[in-house]
Amino acid sequence: MAVKRERSICLCLDDFGLHEGINEAALALRRDGRVHALSCLVTGAAWQSGATSLRRDSAGPIDVGLHLDLTQRPLTSAPDSWAALWMRGSFDRLSASALRAEIDAQFDLFERHLGRRPDFVDGHQHVHQFPQVRDALVDVLIQRYPYHRPWVRSTRAAGWRFKSLVIGRLGSRMLTTEADLLAFPHNRRLLGVYDFAGGAGRYEALLSSWFRLAEQGDLLMCHASTRAIPGDPIAQARLDEYEVLSGGRFDGHARSHAIKLESMTRILDEARFAATRSLR
Repeated sequence: MAVKRERSICLCLDDFGLHEGINEAALALRRDGRVHALSCLVTGAAWQSGATSLRRDSAGPIDVGLHLDLTQRPLTSAPDSWAALWMRGSFDRLSASALRAEIDAQFDLFERHLGRRPDFVDGHQHVHQFPQVRDALVDVLIQRYPYHRPWVRSTRAAGWRFKSLVIGRLGSRMLTTEADLLAFPHNRRLLGVYDFAGGAGRYEALLSSWFRLAEQGDLLMCHASTRAIPGDPIAQARLDEYEVLSGGRFDGHARSHAIKLESMTRILDEARFAATRSLR
């Protein structure tokens, strides 16, 4: 039997700041060395308290990024559904100046509460890759961070699950093409997409399959929480994810598939270093 090649991937917990249960899950999984990136919803009710906890936490290196929100509680504009946002952007019906103002406002809030720039940026409901939104985002990133560019989340599908393919088709190729042209680093592919159904048993099986499919530089997103909040449409799925991600079999799944969990910044830095050495 062939020995599996070790691959480094990053496990990212999304929606940090939405509510305290998510913050608790994030900090616990970080301390356990399982989560290596937190995607922060600065428009969330628990963002400020979460940022305070992050500043005080002394666990190992981790990426902390902005989870751009245009669909729930944007700061300077009215929320829109992801479908309406994508459609309007596809027909060039969004205000570029309004988009830039909203994106800037969310970066300002991130930096005000954490006292640092973000390591990466992605989007709540993947809006960062939508038409017009991605152009406004790139403009803001170039202006704010000309010398140290955050990595951006690629939603390129890993495998052939329908939902993964749909998310990728909403703008992944255009985003990664633009990122490559402008020297913005990004993950290879996105794992962790599913319909939030099936309970903890199904999620554990999916996790094992994502580890099996994973390639070097992939990003695995999760949405775990220690508690359910009324009105959250994926509340039960968050609890199921936390049960699996904090459980005793997690490390065994990672080992059996030769998965090493690291921050995406470290993975990308190691890839750049290896590429530089190969040119000597």
